[in-house]
Amino acid sequence: MHRISPKSNLKCLYGNLSRGLASSSLPHIQQDSGVGPSLNSLFPTYGPDMAFDSSNAYLARNGGEKARHIFSDAEMSRRVSGLREIMVENDLDAVVLTSLHNVKYFSDFLYCSFGRPYACVVTMDDLTTVSAGIDGGQPWRRTSGGDNVVFTDWNKENYWSSVNQLAKRANAKRIGVELDSLPYDRYQKFQQVFGDDCSLVDIGEATMKFRMKKSAEEISLIKDAAAVADIGGEACRSAIAVGVPEHEVALETTRAMIREIARLYPDAEVMDTWTWFQSGINTDGAHNPVTTKPIDAGDILSMNCFPMVSGYYVALERTLFMGEPEAEALRIWEANVKVHEAGIEAIKNGVGKTCGSIAKELNAIFAEEGLLQYRSFGYGHSFGVLCHYYGREAGLELREDIETVLEPGHVISMEPMVMIPHGMPGAGGYREHDILVIGEDGIVENITKFPFGPEKNIIRA
Repeated sequence: MHRISPKSNLKCLYGNLSRGLASSSLPHIQQDSGVGPSLNSLFPTYGPDMAFDSSNAYLARNGGEKARHIFSDAEMSRRVSGLREIMVENDLDAVVLTSLHNVKYFSDFLYCSFGRPYACVVTMDDLTTVSAGIDGGQPWRRTSGGDNVVFTDWNKENYWSSVNQLAKRANAKRIGVELDSLPYDRYQKFQQVFGDDCSLVDIGEATMKFRMKKSAEEISLIKDAAAVADIGGEACRSAIAVGVPEHEVALETTRAMIREIARLYPDAEVMDTWTWFQSGINTDGAHNPVTTKPIDAGDILSMNCFPMVSGYYVALERTLFMGEPEAEALRIWEANVKVHEAGIEAIKNGVGKTCGSIAKELNAIFAEEGLLQYRSFGYGHSFGVLCHYYGREAGLELREDIETVLEPGHVISMEPMVMIPHGMPGAGGYREHDILVIGEDGIVENITKFPFGPEKNIIRA
């Protein structure tokens, strides 16, 4: 047996239920800072001298003060109110958010999974994030407008028990879950945990559609981040020279963006900003990783800058050449720029148009240039809480099969790409990428300022 050292201001860290999911009789340790009565009754307080068995999940952390959040309380309240409207529309008693993007969007806490499950449990009265003990008090500090319960690794049922008790606080019989991102084994586990008298209802699509329309605060952050991407682009272009490895160019680019983010948002968590810089054959895939390949004279280059601020994704992507491109490469590049410019105009005049109709317009131009068969992917997508490992607002993408109508509040890219296979004249990947914001007045603004095309992006020694 071990004893807990006396400590003040201990925040609730949830212990395990070693006798099974239905048990709730084991003691838990409670921190008095910021925990409402509902959690006090759910996770009882025990004094600092209470003995406990170290095989159980009783820990103590001082979570400190709440962090300063980038988004206002009013903005976060708007989001949770919107989620509760979805709950009413679907007759839900509770929602268990499990994806990185939705937990972040509705609680402002971006978790680091590392193989562990996380959650944000929302009822009509409460919002509580559920996090792993390895994170200490950081999830508590970063959760906006709600509480935090911590589970430990001592028992594999700890997470499920925590979520179950939070849902039962609302006597939940209909619970919303994200079927677009919830693995099947975890879906089955939730069914087991909540019991046969509880129904699980998909809210993945409804929450995605809600996130697709950006608020004024979101648009302000995205504009700031787009300016950071432009700074990254300048750093990238300055680092390019024959013989310089891809990774060195990427390092210079990322460093410049992180420093600017830290200057603009001193209270932000500095995480996930990255650069993909590719040269030669490595440009054929938009998401190809950085390598140690040195830049050669005549190489096609692909610059991709991704400043991440508070979980929000922004991108700047440009084709460049190390020296004068060959004639066919120049023709392909100019054709892709032609589609890019036409796409920007299509979005600027596109309020009320469908995403699919814009894609078809641009297909016609590529077909005229004899390049449609080399197109790599859709022409653009939404922005917001997403990254290369979480999120995607798939309902707002410029693809032929998407019938979403462009409307105020949408933020969308124009990013045509063609890939000419290795061994053909002009081989490589050609891509430009700008971000456009559709304002509430219907006016569309291109917030990407870094230049594109052969006139600006041929790097001469």
